Amino acid sequence: MTRHVTLALVLSALAAAPVALRAEPLGEYWNTAEQEAAYYRIVEIPFPKEMAIEAGSFEVLPDDRLAIGTRRGEILIADGVFGENPKPTFQTFAAGLDEVTGLAYRDGAFLVTQQTEVSRITDEDGDGRADRFDTLSDAWGFRNYHEFSFGSKPDKDGNTWVALCLSESYRSKVPFRGWCVKVTPEGKTIPVCSGIRSPCGIGPNEHGVMFYAESQGPWNGSCSLKVLEPGGFMGHPVSFNWYPLAKDLGPAPVVPNTPSRLEVERKRVKELVPYAVVFPYIKMGRSISGFVVDRTGGKFGPFENQIFVGDFSLSVVMRATTEKVNGVWQGACYPFRGGLATGLLSCAFTPNGDLVVGGTNRGWPVRGPRPYALQRLDWTGKVPFEIKEINARPKGFAITFTKPVDREVASRPETYVLKTYTHIYRQAYGSPEVDHTTPTVTKATVSEDGLRVEIEVDGLVQGHVHDFDLQGLRSREDAPLLHVNAYYTLNEIPREK
Repeated sequence: MTRHVTLALVLSALAAAPVALRAEPLGEYWNTAEQEAAYYRIVEIPFPKEMAIEAGSFEVLPDDRLAIGTRRGEILIADGVFGENPKPTFQTFAAGLDEVTGLAYRDGAFLVTQQTEVSRITDEDGDGRADRFDTLSDAWGFRNYHEFSFGSKPDKDGNTWVALCLSESYRSKVPFRGWCVKVTPEGKTIPVCSGIRSPCGIGPNEHGVMFYAESQGPWNGSCSLKVLEPGGFMGHPVSFNWYPLAKDLGPAPVVPNTPSRLEVERKRVKELVPYAVVFPYIKMGRSISGFVVDRTGGKFGPFENQIFVGDFSLSVVMRATTEKVNGVWQGACYPFRGGLATGLLSCAFTPNGDLVVGGTNRGWPVRGPRPYALQRLDWTGKVPFEIKEINARPKGFAITFTKPVDREVASRPETYVLKTYTHIYRQAYGSPEVDHTTPTVTKATVSEDGLRVEIEVDGLVQGHVHDFDLQGLRSREDAPLLHVNAYYTLNEIPREK
């Protein structure tokens, strides 16, 4: 058996499907790749045919080269990736590692998250190849190829946060599988929280708070972004057996009921952290993956300080925004760009403000047609008419747009069509959308500049996804929205001030 077999989220997709696996279409919910190309073009980053670059992580180096950590255990250095028509060259910096799904460069060394450890890797003689490999931490167990480890960039204190996949997707057979730990620059390992299932992506949200991407599966009705709350419980109780190794966190939480609803159980299990942003299944991805915040200063268009999230199965990039309401994280997700070539695992912004994406299908069905690819999304300079952001209000929502709206159309309450639903919180795999309601928009107030509409809603439901359909909206130039749907996870309704 080869040790580089697949990635956690891919096998999660296998476990999800009692019937033959296939890449499901986006269908009526999205399917706008041709229109999206006018605003964000896909640029190919070529590489030699003999190279199989299955990118699992990226790092932009101080000299504007791109480091690529691969599923096959390499660190490659690419020069020439960021030009308008890239013709890169590649050099192998290190090989023989184990699924490089976390990569950073600090103080002349790479910090590398592998399945089995966080390593510091350096080139001491300056020949462009690694010659020193130091283990910072291997405090977690490893016994099965499915036990993947996803590492963050260092936080402000230099810590690497590591989200550890369960054993075989369903169990926790060795220490800290199903946990997040952080590794200090000195190599101390600090348990952060339990209850993780199958992560694929970890890093700060737009407010600098550490989040991770979770896949649909047992105890997870749909994919989601979750905050890594110290001492928190992310929802999957199979990892409770390692609390004796995390004495500072106290005893294990109460085991949640099944089947139930997350909104019910978080009142009963005080440590339970709700999903901050739910990505409704198929409407918004199927296996969400690596994510990054746009800090380009407007070089990537009108979405600065928003989260860009990849998806493995559907080969798309999505957007997300988060906010803290009544002490709880929540937010919305939005379609962004489809039509990419392979299953996405990682993404990174370049110095020019473009978004590099890469990944693999590893032989499993994904919507992209290629087994692996490196691509780049470049903003064309044209601003799409989009839902830019949705924020919760005590009586409804504030919706911000990238361009001014038609005031007459936007002031009609019937322009805004909403439905809500939640998922079953259960041990079984995934969940259908349940407990549907149909709220009514009773008032819509347009800002003077036409960029924001405040809507009042009769029928807000705490704990539900609020599913927006704005196909009736028009811009000041009478154009429709590029993407008419958005999805807000309303964990808390803001209090009146």
